[in-house]
Amino acid sequence: MAGSGQERARHWQYEELPGVDLLRARYVRKAFTRHTHEHFVIAAIAEGVEVFDHRGGDQYAGPGTLALINPDTPHTGRAGVPEGWRYGAVYPAPDLVAEIAAETTGIRGTPGFVSPVLDDPYAAALVHQVLRAADEGNALAADTLLRVAVTRLLRLNGGPLPRREVRTAGARIAARARAVLEERMTEPPTLERLAADLGTSPFALLRAFRGVYGMPPHTWLTDARVRRARQLLDEGTTPAQAAAAVGFTDQSHLSRHFSRIVGVPPGAYRRERKNVQDARSRLLLPSGAWQKKQLSQTYAPAPGRPVPTSPTPPSSGTPSGSASRWDCPGSPSG
Repeated sequence: MAGSGQERARHWQYEELPGVDLLRARYVRKAFTRHTHEHFVIAAIAEGVEVFDHRGGDQYAGPGTLALINPDTPHTGRAGVPEGWRYGAVYPAPDLVAEIAAETTGIRGTPGFVSPVLDDPYAAALVHQVLRAADEGNALAADTLLRVAVTRLLRLNGGPLPRREVRTAGARIAARARAVLEERMTEPPTLERLAADLGTSPFALLRAFRGVYGMPPHTWLTDARVRRARQLLDEGTTPAQAAAAVGFTDQSHLSRHFSRIVGVPPGAYRRERKNVQDARSRLLLPSGAWQKKQLSQTYAPAPGRPVPTSPTPPSSGTPSGSASRWDCPGSPSG
C-alpha cells in the first residue's frame, strides 16, 4: 500500500481477472496530470468529491456516483473538497467490455460510455464488491460482479463510440507526428524540428495535435512514456531500467510522472505485479464450499438494510452492505 499522511493507494491485479487493473485510493492533495488509459476507467466514489477535466469541461463526482472514462480519452483528476476523495476503481480492457456488450446489450459498433459521470449508488456498490471479492480470492464472485456492473453501466449509460477518422490535412500531420514521437521516444525532436520535418509550422502542428489527441505533443509523449514503462514493469523490468528505456533522465524522473498518472510510484506498482506473477504458480481458486459461503455473504443485504431497487438488478442477488471501510460507500475511511 503506497501512501503518506492521509493519502494512500493500492494499484494491483488479481490473477483471476485477466485484463483488469484494480485500484483503491484516498487522495487529498494529489492532482493527476492530463493523461489517458488504454483501458476503461470505472471509478466508484465512496467519500468526498473528485473533479476531473473531460473534453474541455470540469466534471464533479461525489459519493454514490461513478466517473466513467473511455479508452484513450484525455482527462485529469483532483480533489473537489478540502478533505479529498476516496474511491475504488476497476479498469477493464476494451475487448472484455466489447465481449460483455455483445452478450448483454444491443449496442452496435465499439461500446463506450456516453456520460463521464453517472449517479448510481447501486453500480458503485458493485464496483466496491468486485474489489472486495478480489481481495478475498473469490474468483467466482469477482468475475460475476464485474460483468454485472459493466452490463448495468452499459445499459444505463452506454452507446457506440464515434469512429476517429483521419480526414483533414491537420489530422494526418498529427498522426504522422505521433508516429515519429513513438519511434523516437527516448530522443524526441524539438517542436520546431518535428514541424519542419513534416512540412508545417510549429504552431500549426501544435493546434493539429491538440485537436486530435486532446493534449500538446510533449504532454502526450510523457503519457506514452509512462504507458510503456508500465508495460516494462509488468514484464519484470526494474524501475531504473524502465526509466532509461523510455527516455526519462532517471528513476526519480519516472517516479514523479508515474505517480501523477497512475496514482502510485513505480516501485509499489511493480511489487503488486510481482505478487501476481509469483501467485500464479499456486492454487488460488477457493474450494466450492468456501465460494458458496462467501457468495451468500457477499450477496446478502445487511441486517435491517433494505435491498436496493434497480431496473436491471443482478440475477444472483444484492451486494452486501457489510464490506470493509475501503469497500463500501459511507463507511469510515480511517
